[in-house]
Amino acid sequence: MGDSCCASNTCQSQATPRYRRALWIALAVNAVMFAVELGAGWNAGSVSLLADAADFLGDAANYGVSLMVLSMAIAWRSRAALLKGATMGLYGLFVLGHAAWNATHGVIPEAATMGVVGSLALVANLSVAVMLYAFRDGDANMRSVWLCSRNDAIGNIAVILAAAGVFGLGSAWPDLLVAVLMAVLGLTAARSVIAQARAELKEIAHAAHA
Repeated sequence: MGDSCCASNTCQSQATPRYRRALWIALAVNAVMFAVELGAGWNAGSVSLLADAADFLGDAANYGVSLMVLSMAIAWRSRAALLKGATMGLYGLFVLGHAAWNATHGVIPEAATMGVVGSLALVANLSVAVMLYAFRDGDANMRSVWLCSRNDAIGNIAVILAAAGVFGLGSAWPDLLVAVLMAVLGLTAARSVIAQARAELKEIAHAAHA
């Protein structure tokens, strides 16, 4: 019963005040962490940190879009989810390309910086994921927000493991492998969000012509 309720407009309306506060907090956290990881990733030469920084920026933009369409009809929220799904997919392709570029140049990242910043990012993303957990079974727009926070936390754990690998092996390959993993995760989540959003729009169109 809870799942079917949370997919309805009524449940969305009742959840809006709490959901809106959670989105504002998530937006602020992601904007700050984007700046932190961008600087750290650039200085450390870590493609996985730079990929995570790009992810933080994309999530901040996604949370902003979610706030804009929060009070709109479900059709607009589904269209916003389509946009966010496409953004997540482009992010995945960007990371794959950047990892390939780094592999050809053989830059070994700074493991200590990767570990410290990756741990800080994990704490930030887990906090956001906990706030958004209650909304994971909502419409495509709400689901896309939850998937973003979940994927970020998984990506942060992978960055920390990559830092250990870089330190132990003295090689850039653990960093590059994690970047590819994050890209695949982003592409998979994008496919899920786009599929749900398209199904919702199809259902809305069918109801309008019924």
